[in-house]
Amino acid sequence: MIDTAMLMAAGLGKRMRPLTATRPKPLVKVAGKPLMDHALDRLEAGGIRKVVVNVHYLADTVEAHLLTRKGGMEFVISDERAKLLETGGGLIHAAPLLGDKPFFCANSDNLWIDGPQETLGMMQRIWNPDRMDALLLLVPLARAHCHSGPGDFHMDAGGRLSRRKTAHVAPFVFTGVQILSPSLLRDPPADMFSTNIFWNRAIEAGRLYGVSHQGLWFDVGTPKAIPVVESMITHG
Repeated sequence: MIDTAMLMAAGLGKRMRPLTATRPKPLVKVAGKPLMDHALDRLEAGGIRKVVVNVHYLADTVEAHLLTRKGGMEFVISDERAKLLETGGGLIHAAPLLGDKPFFCANSDNLWIDGPQETLGMMQRIWNPDRMDALLLLVPLARAHCHSGPGDFHMDAGGRLSRRKTAHVAPFVFTGVQILSPSLLRDPPADMFSTNIFWNRAIEAGRLYGVSHQGLWFDVGTPKAIPVVESMITHG
């Protein structure tokens, strides 16, 4: 059972300005609770016991907030105060803290609600390290609430993923939640780079897979998304 996760919490939150002028994006409140806590609650419900949290912008406030959380999870800080490393670089930097077993990785600015099955448990049942380097939680483009992009991936009948082609639309959007094999965290092209580098390697090897989320998912990227999300959570 996977019991370790990384929570991406180091971003500058530029799209969420002016709300992020005085607080980091993970602490912006949605439905009365910081975005970070929505993600941490889902991780805890999924059996996660150790969470590595990367920090950069207003890092002290993120650390102070983690100290206020109750429950059984252990928090370990991956400190990026000196330099923001983006998602791929952040994973490389945190690798010694994550260990040598597969782990979950979740963005702190996406909010998801479980469907008929608890989401992380469903992903664990599908995860197969013999044929997967990464398993991404995807949502159909038509159900990607508050998201304006053209989609990210195509998925075949067996769950294997391929990229959206330029100037085309793809049927699935990445939710920000994934299981990663530590074997992917190697040969960084630079200090700062995107997780896309890891995904491209997995696609080339035929080892990037996805699963469709059965619940609700919201891209809480801008201030105008917050009342929309709160209304949907409250009234459906």
